[in-house]
Amino acid sequence: MRTLNSTRVMKWTGLLLILTIMLVAAGCGSNSGDTADNNEGASGTGESQTLRVASSLPAMVDMMEALKPTLKEEGIELEVVNVSDNIQPNDALKNNEVDANFFQHQVFMQQYNDNADANLTVVTPIYHIIYGGYSKNYDSIDALPEGATIAIPNDPANIGRSLAMFDQNGMIKLKEGVGTDGLQSDIVENPKNYKFQEVDLLMLARAYEDVDLVTMYPAYASPLGLTPKDAIVTEEMDEKYAISLVAREDNKDSEAIQKLAEVLTSDEARKYIEEKHPDTMIPAF
Repeated sequence: MRTLNSTRVMKWTGLLLILTIMLVAAGCGSNSGDTADNNEGASGTGESQTLRVASSLPAMVDMMEALKPTLKEEGIELEVVNVSDNIQPNDALKNNEVDANFFQHQVFMQQYNDNADANLTVVTPIYHIIYGGYSKNYDSIDALPEGATIAIPNDPANIGRSLAMFDQNGMIKLKEGVGTDGLQSDIVENPKNYKFQEVDLLMLARAYEDVDLVTMYPAYASPLGLTPKDAIVTEEMDEKYAISLVAREDNKDSEAIQKLAEVLTSDEARKYIEEKHPDTMIPAF
């Protein structure tokens, strides 16, 4: 009997020990949950928030890098995501991989929305760039020969922009009313029989050596040692072609995105544009 009683006592003691351990563990778990909730609350105070913004060209990247300290004072930790083409920034934004992008104009963005069933939206225009046509061999559009080959970007947004520029300068005539939405099929008059060669946007600089005229943004002309002053044809200014901060419909009105927009259109941003890129950028604010 003594042996049996001793065994029962040991069993009860063991059970009590297990129960005690379980209660302590439950208490620790409850405290851990409270800590997680407190941490989550602290991170939601808005004191500091990271924004990921995608861009594909040095001018935009450099501008954001220069404004990082000011954004930090506003509670925004800016992470610039530098990509290598003109598709990734929009794909990343659509897929919530970044919070915004800064590289495109409204027309290009809308073309992407239509093709990708996306809901990207312009938050604010930042600056205009001088879009123009450059020639290695000719110093004016009047000097271009009969049948000259002209390279233009191959995406619809920039095809229309290029053709509208040529129409504005009397080189061709487009169908009435097509404006910047024109395609080559909309050309109704081409008195000098220009041949328009559609080229990937990123390959236009290479075409400069091989064609009579090539239309380029300053970012692509700059590596060739060219500025808009070297262009023999330029376009009229249009706000829908201003390089803009773009976000999604679901986050465009968030406090962080609006703070970013304010800094990118501040007096400091204007000073940066006018001092660093006086020949290629014009503030749009």
